[in-house]
Amino acid sequence: MAEARPQQRVVFVCTGNICRSPMAEAILRHHAGDLPVVADSCGVSAEEFGNPPHPLAVAELRRRGVEPPNRRARQVRTGDFRDSDWLVPMTQGHERALRRLAPADARAEIVPMLAFVPELRGAEVPDPWYAGTREAYRETFELIERGMLGLLPVLRERLG
Repeated sequence: MAEARPQQRVVFVCTGNICRSPMAEAILRHHAGDLPVVADSCGVSAEEFGNPPHPLAVAELRRRGVEPPNRRARQVRTGDFRDSDWLVPMTQGHERALRRLAPADARAEIVPMLAFVPELRGAEVPDPWYAGTREAYRETFELIERGMLGLLPVLRERLG
C-alpha cells in the first residue's frame, strides 16, 4: 500500500478539455469537502486549446449546484505524469494515449473514470459534444458523478 500523502492531485483527462474533464474537475471539488485534494483537468488533443468549458457543460454544472471551473482548455503535460497522484481518463482511447505519452519517471496512476464503479468497469464516459444536447450533458454529469462517488473513498483511504 502506498504511503499516505498530505494531499492527492487528481487530473481528469478527455479529448479537448472543454466538456467531460472540466465537469469532472468541478464535481470532485464539489464533493471533496475538506479533503486535501487538488483537482485539475486537461485533454489529449490541442484542438480546443485556450477555449473555456463548453456552455452546455457549464449550464449542467450550475443546474446541479456545482461551481464550474474557471479555466481554459489545455493539453496534457509531462508534469501531469510526474506531479499528480492520479490521471483519470474518460475513455479507453484517452487511457491508451496517456500510456503512450507517459515519461519513464511517471508517478501518476492511470485509472479510467468508471473503473471506480464496479458495475461500469470497462465502460466509457461518452463525449456529449457530439450529441450537443442538454440530455447528453445530463447523462455525462451522472456518469462522472457515479465515478466520483467511487473515487472519493479511495482518496480518503490514501489520505489516511
